[in-house]
Amino acid sequence: MRKEDKGLIIEQLASSLGQYEHFYLVDTTAMNSADTSALRRACYKKEVKLVVVKNSLLRKAFESISEVDYSPLFDTLTGTTAIMLTHSASLPAKLIKEVANKKTGIPALKAAYAEESFYVGAEHLDTLVSIKSKDEVIADIVALLQSPAKNVISALKSGGDTIHGVLKTLGDK
Repeated sequence: MRKEDKGLIIEQLASSLGQYEHFYLVDTTAMNSADTSALRRACYKKEVKLVVVKNSLLRKAFESISEVDYSPLFDTLTGTTAIMLTHSASLPAKLIKEVANKKTGIPALKAAYAEESFYVGAEHLDTLVSIKSKDEVIADIVALLQSPAKNVISALKSGGDTIHGVLKTLGDK
């Protein structure tokens, strides 16, 4: 491969990493064409971009990005590596769990960068599956804040709209 081509690929990888908030590094060693196609289809349906990359070029793309220090991921850049780019932190982890071969464990998680944190090693897959997006966390907080107001409204309605009924309902709680 020519040096110019390598430079172009590094720029494209760095650009892709900048466009997505989260990414996963996945080991696809020993995946046959049918398994690879199934993984690509599943990723396409879930709007996850899957790219098989050369480790040395990915490392240079990481080094070219100055906003984040990706050095904790450098040790995982061995063997066959595919990168899963996504806007949802937990979606690739769920895909890996669904698609992974039960005997071989392939595709296997090498590392992930999700919610501005590094997760190195396959043992973090369950943690990554349970990560909530920022929108889900905000929805949970809003639901918690609305809960006391809903209790008061339901107490007012259950008391038959009388002062005595309201006081009795609130007193019972």
